[in-house]
Amino acid sequence: MADPAIQRLCAANASALTGTGTNTYLIGTDRLVILDPGPDLDDHLAAILAAVRGRPVDAIVVSHAHRDHSALAPRLARATGAEVLAQGTAAEGISPRMAALAASLPATGEGLDQTFTPDRRLSDGDRIALPDGTLTVLHTPGHLGGHICLALGDLLFSGDHVMGWATSIVSPPEGDMADYMASLHRLAGQAWSRLLPGHGKPVDTPAARIAELIAHRRQREAQILAALATGPATPDEITARVYHDTPRHLWPAALRNVLAHLVDLQSRNLVTATPALALDAVFHRL
Repeated sequence: MADPAIQRLCAANASALTGTGTNTYLIGTDRLVILDPGPDLDDHLAAILAAVRGRPVDAIVVSHAHRDHSALAPRLARATGAEVLAQGTAAEGISPRMAALAASLPATGEGLDQTFTPDRRLSDGDRIALPDGTLTVLHTPGHLGGHICLALGDLLFSGDHVMGWATSIVSPPEGDMADYMASLHRLAGQAWSRLLPGHGKPVDTPAARIAELIAHRRQREAQILAALATGPATPDEITARVYHDTPRHLWPAALRNVLAHLVDLQSRNLVTATPALALDAVFHRL
């Protein structure tokens, strides 16, 4: 059996956080599965439908409910008649720890598609059949609680969990650093031939890239602990120390990553927050 064809279309939503834009994948030959419709842009919808060329679309899969991946799903579903599949809504899949912290760590709302609801929910290990292959669902929480990747043999559609051009934002309470690291280690346990990410070019050295991301997060953790070794500090102050060589317009995103690390470090009894864990808390190293 021949492998299914894969076509990548890039949406015109380039930014500092989306790179060259969101990747939409058409998977299949005679019948298609479309992964990540992308942002709600007329030109992108037209490009997808032109690439479909009238072929049946069996499913539209959304890797996670951020607007740059999911917002076009309803219009594409109406145009093709296909079901929309995902792990769940933007609120589903949040870890119990983050749910408990939601009151003191209010959702940023940045990028969340609060209106997104799939027609059918996917779980880890579910399979989506194509005439010329099978896609297997891997639940990979971290960037978002409901994030999934799709495996096609040893090829992985890695969404926003692993990208070649940048690291992922992990923004509590929707994102969880402990989950993100666990998902990276899970992916590291398999021999992938190639990664097709949600943004940017394919990753041709998957094992090296996953190892690099794990090492990067461990380095950031060490830098945060080193920053606190000089005395208590707020997340803003820690961000300024750790990301001093990063352009300031990216500091708000960096702040969310710092907070995600601090939540994880507190759960491991390496830091504590006064008076309670929050964006304006003062953190102390234990």
